[in-house]
Amino acid sequence: MSTFTNTAVVILAAGHGTRMKSAMPKVLHPVGGLPMLGHVIAVARAVCPKRLCVVIGDQAPEVGDAAKAFHSDTQIFVQSPPRGTGDAVICALPGLDSFAGVIFILYADTPLITTKTLEQMAAAVSGDIGVAVLGFTPEDPGAYGRLILAEDGSLEKIVEAKDASSDELAVSLCNSGVMAIRSDILSKQLPRMTNDNAKGEYYLTDLVGLARAAGDRACVIRGDEAEVLGVNSRVELAEAEALFQDRMRQKAMLSGVTLNNPETVYFSHDTKISQDVTIAPNVVFGPGVTLEQGAQIKAFSHLEGVQVKANAAIGPFARLRPGTIVGEEAKIGNFVEIKKTSLGKRAKISHLSYVGDAEIGADANIGAGTITCNYDGYKKYQTIIGDGAFIGSNSALVAPVTVGPGAYVGSGSVITKNVEKDALAVARGRQIHKLGWALSFRKKMS
Repeated sequence: MSTFTNTAVVILAAGHGTRMKSAMPKVLHPVGGLPMLGHVIAVARAVCPKRLCVVIGDQAPEVGDAAKAFHSDTQIFVQSPPRGTGDAVICALPGLDSFAGVIFILYADTPLITTKTLEQMAAAVSGDIGVAVLGFTPEDPGAYGRLILAEDGSLEKIVEAKDASSDELAVSLCNSGVMAIRSDILSKQLPRMTNDNAKGEYYLTDLVGLARAAGDRACVIRGDEAEVLGVNSRVELAEAEALFQDRMRQKAMLSGVTLNNPETVYFSHDTKISQDVTIAPNVVFGPGVTLEQGAQIKAFSHLEGVQVKANAAIGPFARLRPGTIVGEEAKIGNFVEIKKTSLGKRAKISHLSYVGDAEIGADANIGAGTITCNYDGYKKYQTIIGDGAFIGSNSALVAPVTVGPGAYVGSGSVITKNVEKDALAVARGRQIHKLGWALSFRKKMS
């Protein structure tokens, strides 16, 4: 059950992201297969907000479209021109009208923030503490704003690096930008901000000083540098991806999954893995993969949009594409590609095959080199293979076609017509022999 009550969230996503050097808006670049904005909206939804506001820039309306796609109740506000974080939150105030509670300020380019941290921040906003700021201690404080503490340990002020004195720059506790603010403080103090600073912008960080001047207190919740990593370049995007993958690997292993070589396994944001699954080195999971108990994923396999049921074995060197369901105890071997296909219990496709748009029954065996010819250049067609059927090696099944239960297809066949239950189908050219032809040919060519 959620511990959050009376919360709202404002996500700032108006930055131009010029350092990404990309035609795609910065916050739509993916981490773990999900745009950074999607990660932050997922965390925002976890706090059960009564209002969810996203502030975008006028240069990237697609960011607003993406936010609505992630959560239809999202309210979109445009900041134009960009005049700082404080001004961005002011743009969202109409979406917070009449709201009373705790308001989180999050950033669409900080995709690794966790619900646990937001729980701590929300709990801290009580009594006379009206503002909680997420702080951290980086190895290099550099250009981060500094969190200046009062003698009683409360947060006295936040100073931007460009405006900080030498003593203030010596402080190692830095500002992540993430805040939890009591709604009455936000509504009263935002209009009092000024842009009297080195950058001529309206800093949201000024809220701490304004709140203290009005008799409220502020505090710091300490997080780690990894969680508050802001992504502004491709280099930082790669760092965020690495941190995300480490988090997913730890989560998997702690839940009972064996990773033989963890650093070579790559997960998606929505990968679901049950206990006693074993994953070999160099495996990549795209979005939409579910692995049930006891499944084995062998080395150098790639899965996306796939459900693998209990005790099935995949790979090595297998590619499973979206829409595939692998039944219990089924086997997909090396150099097999499968797309939009369901395999019944104990079905086998052991090697060197392509199977697409198919239904394969329980205990069916698909021989090496088998192809379902499912595409005519315009439309896709289905192949149905019944329970216990046996498809000989190097066969081509030209869809739409059905091979009945228990039927056999002879090796090297091109099957264009349905095969009846328990029948043998052989469809290949008749073998002929011309005695002495090879000897004659060699003499001629020499």
